Amino acid sequence: MESLDTFIDKMPKAELHIHIEGSFEPELMFEIAERNNITLKYKSVSEIQAAYNFNNLQEFLDIYYAGARVLITKRDFYDLTMAYLTKAYQENVLHTEIFFDPQTHTNRNIAFKTMAEGILEAMKDAETKYGITSLLILSFLRHLSEDSAFRTLEEALPWKEQLVAVGLDSTEIGNPPQKFEKIYKKAKELGFKAVAHAGEEGPSEYIWDSLNILKIDRLDHGNRALNDEKLIQELKDRKMALTICPLSNDKLQVVKNMKQHPLKKMLNMGLKVTVNSDDPSYFGGYINENFKAITASLNLTKKDLYQLARNSFEASFVSNKRKTEMIQVLDYYFEK
Repeated sequence: MESLDTFIDKMPKAELHIHIEGSFEPELMFEIAERNNITLKYKSVSEIQAAYNFNNLQEFLDIYYAGARVLITKRDFYDLTMAYLTKAYQENVLHTEIFFDPQTHTNRNIAFKTMAEGILEAMKDAETKYGITSLLILSFLRHLSEDSAFRTLEEALPWKEQLVAVGLDSTEIGNPPQKFEKIYKKAKELGFKAVAHAGEEGPSEYIWDSLNILKIDRLDHGNRALNDEKLIQELKDRKMALTICPLSNDKLQVVKNMKQHPLKKMLNMGLKVTVNSDDPSYFGGYINENFKAITASLNLTKKDLYQLARNSFEASFVSNKRKTEMIQVLDYYFEK
């Protein structure tokens, strides 16, 4: 009989919470640094891997931004994106929605055009080569000012038709959603969908504010929702999807250990939860490793896995036609 791990490997799925800069594997980082004549402070791949033993979100972000500085050319962004999409295809991801952080790069004088064209070209080539569809989400860094976010949105407008949504990431504590009320209002007026990281390290109030002030269409993380019964009901009433990232939560100590992860409880409550990898090269696993870790820790059943995969398709920002196609592939897999 097929093991549950093998079943997960082959299961069709979508990934809705992946930071492209967070998929930067040490080997590729070294290769690109060498190509661009950049000296890393790490002397080997194993030294980078050792540096990935951080204790909290801020320590992770420090390493994350240090790695991102080797990305200079369109080819660098293409290679980074293609490496992730190849991995996603190998893990039976049919569709993915990718975050990128323009300010991380424009603050280093890398043109928006350089990163956008590199990422988008890889997405197009991966669809031709693998049949995997993808959408791109422009993420604002919440530790920077709203004015900086407005400048980024302005720079993004030539690629408006190729960007599906705006998002909000980086340091959550001390950077509440209302700090970005005006930029989200403007983005919505321009026709963008909206998502935001909330309730990962921040309180449940940040989730309320993301719903009511930022008017989000999907919630990234949302773990702290379980601290508020009224909020749980609100999320259910809105059919609001949550993009949960198990290995990330474990590595950043959002949960004490995987056996205490709230995902199964959320699923049983009827919340529309999905499984994602967040920053896979830093957090110890791509989407299948996340599925396997949470399944083993919480004794998830095939019925649970079906619901999680179906949620990922339903919560995506693709056309209804594409959603129906992907759910049919999923149904066929489970029936078979």
